[in-house]
Amino acid sequence: MKTYLALVHKDEGSAYGVSFPDLPGCFAAADSEDAILRKAVEALELWFEDEAAVAPRGLAVITAEVADDLAAGAFLIAVPLVQPSSRQKRVNISLDAGTLEAIDAAADGLGLTRSGFLTMAALNEIRGGH
Repeated sequence: MKTYLALVHKDEGSAYGVSFPDLPGCFAAADSEDAILRKAVEALELWFEDEAAVAPRGLAVITAEVADDLAAGAFLIAVPLVQPSSRQKRVNISLDAGTLEAIDAAADGLGLTRSGFLTMAALNEIRGGH
């Protein structure tokens, strides 16, 4: 999984702005701090639907490039790129029996398989959707 650095800035009375120094034109806005990562992941995924792969640059390079923004109060976050794959992979995991029963009940309540529910829950956490 690739991780891209995003610059987060906020002007008084506005939403948080998120931009990606490695990806011109890729940006997001979030109304709260809690939504920044989720919105950034979403923007990243949407950007790569139409664009070719771009290798992320390192922290030192990005930090030097956005030094003025950082000095003015902006900050950097790491944003994971989760790209769907068409192939499935079987894995074995161990869970407490009570936890497994709760997972199965929650999956059934949503009309999902156990695998579908666990995938949804994991991606929600990775994407910052707590």
